[in-house]
Amino acid sequence: MRRLLYVAYFLEVGLLLVLVPWSSFWDQNYFVHSSALLQTLFQNPFVRGGVSGLGILNLWVGLADLGAIVSMRRAASARPPAIIQADGSSAE
Repeated sequence: MRRLLYVAYFLEVGLLLVLVPWSSFWDQNYFVHSSALLQTLFQNPFVRGGVSGLGILNLWVGLADLGAIVSMRRAASARPPAIIQADGSSAE
């Protein structure tokens, strides 16, 4: 269950980091408007692309972890159940 929460976190943060730098929300930041240097820096397309790149990295990690969870569950469901003998040991 904890791993699924990590996956959800990585996917959500990744999606936000990909989309927010290119939205109007990015331009209406109080801290950006407080300094001309910050305003110039945050409006630079390379900075926006770098933040979006981090978002793509988060999405990739989240999807890779989700793929690992799915493959583990498939492998566990494909394995035949162990036969438990009368003495409590399992025969394989």
